[in-house]
Amino acid sequence: MSSFIAKPHEVEKKWYIVNAEGQTLGRLASEVASILRGKKKPIYTPHVDTGDYVIVINAEKIEVTGKKRKEKIYKRHTGYPGGLREITFEKLQAKNPEEIIRHAVKGMMPKGRLGRQMFKKLKIYVGSEHVHEAQKPEVWTIQGRGE
Repeated sequence: MSSFIAKPHEVEKKWYIVNAEGQTLGRLASEVASILRGKKKPIYTPHVDTGDYVIVINAEKIEVTGKKRKEKIYKRHTGYPGGLREITFEKLQAKNPEEIIRHAVKGMMPKGRLGRQMFKKLKIYVGSEHVHEAQKPEVWTIQGRGE
């Protein structure tokens, strides 16, 4: 008996909606990355994009534990000499909250062409409004520690 290998044209992609309100950043990001990769499906194949689309709403209400709100620093470089730019979690949450989730999920995705293709299926929105009602997304609940 041979192993099942999914073929790209046979994969059925669904849409899921995840509410980030009150969720811990790392736990939410790992769950979203798992859905994007397709690891929650029985037809998961590592070298094929078997994942689903994910819509994350209420990105501005994501939580972090400990002192990360004040001490976590996001760094980027402009490409020019002395061009290192740093911003704290608190300031980035006020300025561009969807970038926090995007950064966390991207770090958990595979590196390379397939990972970038999977990452494009992530849609993040501030607030509870989104433009994907026509896709009829299903609600995905993330189990917390106490649940």
